Amino acid sequence: MKIFDLDKWHEIYFALRKNPLRTFFTAFGVFWGIFMLIIMMGAGEGLYNGASHDMGDMATNSVFMWTRTTSMPYKGFQRGRFYRFNNGDTQALKDNIPEIEYIAPRLQGWGGEGNNNVVRGDRTGGFNIQGDYPEINIIDPVNITSGRFINDIDIKDKRKVAVIGTRVVNELFIPDENPIGEYIQIQGVYFQVIGMFKSKKNDQQADHENQAIYIPFTTLQKVYNYGDMVGWYSITAKENIPVTLVEQKAKELLRQRHTIHPDDDRAVGSFNLEQEWNKMTNLFKGIRGLVWIVGIGTLLAGVIGVSNIMLIVVKERTKEIGIQRAIGATPANIINQIIIESVFLTAFAGYFGLALGVGLLELLNYILNSSGAEATMFSNPEVDFNAAMKALGILVISGVFAGLIPAKRAVSIKPIDALRDEL
Repeated sequence: MKIFDLDKWHEIYFALRKNPLRTFFTAFGVFWGIFMLIIMMGAGEGLYNGASHDMGDMATNSVFMWTRTTSMPYKGFQRGRFYRFNNGDTQALKDNIPEIEYIAPRLQGWGGEGNNNVVRGDRTGGFNIQGDYPEINIIDPVNITSGRFINDIDIKDKRKVAVIGTRVVNELFIPDENPIGEYIQIQGVYFQVIGMFKSKKNDQQADHENQAIYIPFTTLQKVYNYGDMVGWYSITAKENIPVTLVEQKAKELLRQRHTIHPDDDRAVGSFNLEQEWNKMTNLFKGIRGLVWIVGIGTLLAGVIGVSNIMLIVVKERTKEIGIQRAIGATPANIINQIIIESVFLTAFAGYFGLALGVGLLELLNYILNSSGAEATMFSNPEVDFNAAMKALGILVISGVFAGLIPAKRAVSIKPIDALRDEL
């Protein structure tokens, strides 16, 4: 039997039209199954995108390390001793841990948090002063909206240059004024503005970052009379190397250099972003798996309904099938007709469920974007095209299986018995 035989499609149309209410509720089960699958997939991605967006483009294979008081006595030193990282530690980490890809020592200047520490003309403000290396904009990048970021020459020559956030621009400069090339005063020292940036993060994290001023690390050490002190480290591992390995090696090296007990896990504080990222991604993998299980379960319930209805249809058309068999229709012709009816019903209902689900997600995404509100936990709900096609493919295959049992029931009836049927 040809799939595009017009007469057969007329038969399918009139068979489904014969009992429209039954056809509607049968199709609705399939429609609802794929509609809910698409909505749940989109909602899961929205939650994932919201959680990911909070981190900006921060390198997920990174670890951050800082000093804390020792918790164990060692080689004549009492517990509770405080110490500082230094420039020698930076070089030692580079020389002894080949698994490190980027390392960015950091320092923070005084003031900020409500205390005015920056002056320009008659304007003042309290901002976060950060001493950084260029590598920090690889590990925890910001959007450079104008000018440039700190470079290696700035570090080497201890240049008095600054990269300022959007909030700093708004408070120290008048609207439409170009800050690039202008000077601001930090701790009585004039710095030339070489760049402006905007945070890639969300909510409070973005507000905090947008009121920061980045100056060369070596310059901050000199201006604030910090000597060779280092505040903390941002470190990333090379590709395919777990940052946990780098973290362990770095802690061992730093404990040795500062005469800290090898078993003192408290003395060097750290935050392993890779571990936290893996926890989050594993959580969302579980959510995606649960979505597929629930969605496919709902979908199969609808498909089973299609199969049951097709059994009823076959029963009602027993005499018609007998006539077809009597005039030469082969079992294959009957099976094909029943399966095509089943696939058509499931595919038709499934397509509308898929289209409505995607349309609803696009509408929600449009509302979120047009509202102008910052989405902190839910952002850009979407459905991967390949996943949507897989769902539709599963639906079509399920339609085939849904028609197999009714089709076998149809061809199992002998033509002579079918012709005698009075139903």
